[in-house]
Amino acid sequence: MRSFQEGRLERYEAPMSLMWLINDIAESKGRQQLFTRQSPEALKALRELAMVQSVESSTRIEGIVVQPGRLQPLVVGDARPRNRSEEEVRNYRDALALVHAGAQGLAITPELCRRLHGMVQAGSGDSGQWKALDNEIIEMREDGLPQVRFRPVSAAETPLAMAELCEAYHKTLAAERVPSLLAAAGLVLDFLCIHPFRDGNGRVSRLLTLLALYQNGYEVGRYVSLERLVEESRDDYYDVLRRSSADWHESRHVLEPWLHFFLAIVRRAYRLAEERTEGLAGAHGTKTARIRAVVAGFQGDFTLAELVEACPGVSRDLVRKVLRDLKEAGGVASRGHGRSARWHRIEGKNRGNDKGSE
Repeated sequence: MRSFQEGRLERYEAPMSLMWLINDIAESKGRQQLFTRQSPEALKALRELAMVQSVESSTRIEGIVVQPGRLQPLVVGDARPRNRSEEEVRNYRDALALVHAGAQGLAITPELCRRLHGMVQAGSGDSGQWKALDNEIIEMREDGLPQVRFRPVSAAETPLAMAELCEAYHKTLAAERVPSLLAAAGLVLDFLCIHPFRDGNGRVSRLLTLLALYQNGYEVGRYVSLERLVEESRDDYYDVLRRSSADWHESRHVLEPWLHFFLAIVRRAYRLAEERTEGLAGAHGTKTARIRAVVAGFQGDFTLAELVEACPGVSRDLVRKVLRDLKEAGGVASRGHGRSARWHRIEGKNRGNDKGSE
């Protein structure tokens, strides 16, 4: 579509800042086998943590929230949904699992986009269907009044636009004249500008992001939640999307804000993956390693009970002991005492010494 038309990406002269990002990610990609050589148990802990955070963040961005105690059982357990919000959490979990397990066999086509939408929107009347009516992207002004930020492709033009986008993306990759990271970023930007579904576009776009990265050899999304990083940068996400979608219909849109944001998220994910697996290097795949991986993934404060819940199959006593060891090593700190204590991670100091395992 618009980012690919008339060789737009092929002619794009990336500034030095973007080339630095691409080179940094390429170096990290070359090292990713180092953190995939951890023990199976340690890797399982990282993958489960990434899965839970991805489902939580991608649905929360869309305003879908479930009780904290229900999230883990819904995502990595066998809990049955109790309401529509929990159904949507499980729906995204199922779509994410499909991408994780079968990325190389899932060609990016309009049919696949509809399939993914059918999964994340299962239970809604138009799941897996292109939008039937024209839609608008609305934002609130400072005075509290709504205004139209962007008018996507019309409903009538959507099927053709999606077909053109997928074809242009594959042709660009085949020509090998555009870095695959930029092609993936262009794919996601144009998808969001087409806005092909009535609802669920954001969730499908994040699944497409992971799929495009996996198919081009960037595996970091299996171990670090890209969705969580997007959520943490939500204001920047909406800002760069607004800036890069302006004049999109006329093919005069500015690519750089979106490309920079997209690449910065991928680079941040690789850095987190390396930090977390470095912290597991001496743990020999024990339950201690799983606890440390979960601690490394917490954003903000957490309680002992929340940590225990995030480490199924690990005793409360061992979780408490690992927290004490991490505190002695300067990796975590607490406020309060007893069950009400709130813990937080001290950035860059979550390793400590191995003092016990199960």
